[in-house]
Amino acid sequence: MRDMNEVVGTHDVVLVTLDTLRFDVAQELLDAGETPNLAAVLPGGRWERRHTPGSFTYAAHTAMLAGFLPTPAAPGPHPRLFAAAFPGSETTAPHTWTFDAADLPTGLARAGYHTVCVGGVGFFSKSTALGSALPSLFAESHWERSFGVTDPSSLDHQIARVGTSISALDAEKRLFLLLNVSALHQPNWFYLDGATRESGDTRASHAAALRYVDARLPRLLAALRRPTLVIICSDHGTAYGEDGHVGHRIGHEVVWTVPYGEFVL
Repeated sequence: MRDMNEVVGTHDVVLVTLDTLRFDVAQELLDAGETPNLAAVLPGGRWERRHTPGSFTYAAHTAMLAGFLPTPAAPGPHPRLFAAAFPGSETTAPHTWTFDAADLPTGLARAGYHTVCVGGVGFFSKSTALGSALPSLFAESHWERSFGVTDPSSLDHQIARVGTSISALDAEKRLFLLLNVSALHQPNWFYLDGATRESGDTRASHAAALRYVDARLPRLLAALRRPTLVIICSDHGTAYGEDGHVGHRIGHEVVWTVPYGEFVL
């Protein structure tokens, strides 16, 4: 296991959440060679199969930003990378970096990190009290309509914002960045060649959105500093008609099972 006590303080930490990305679609595209940029950086060129801590964006991100990243799907125990100091925690191990705060951004800020959130879906929009809750955990947060689910170039705009924030950062200051990628989330029909609004969102357009994200990954990684620990994962999946279900916030396998990867630049 990676010793996070050697990472924190020496590396930037970047958490990229591919909002609503399903494990099965992610793995199928990887196996077919359709996401070559992800294949190039994921350990062993494979996604790890994990279970989300929440079935929709707010629940999953609240948990992840408290140190509860998606859990390996195989039987445990599964020690965590980050954990709030908590008596009796069975998932805190010697390699776990522990923090005396209720959330990871605050813990890392107390360790000298500058914390940045570049939001995507509506829970990061800052247009309502609820949409401000997650961004408020960070010293610096950004959201624009062009970062959201209705813009087919959302990730391009988000990467530009990431680059601006990083270029303004003091070279000696470590960074914790959350990038919530909205492109996979509905609506995503516009990523599929020949689709129309009337076609609606489908598993195929979900896959097309992932191909769009993969094509932009080199630009994102080029914007990051070295050394950086990158954690890239889905916050939850989504249903496209399986057993009659559409969407998420349900306990279905396609919602609960997510892809996960971590690597160091």
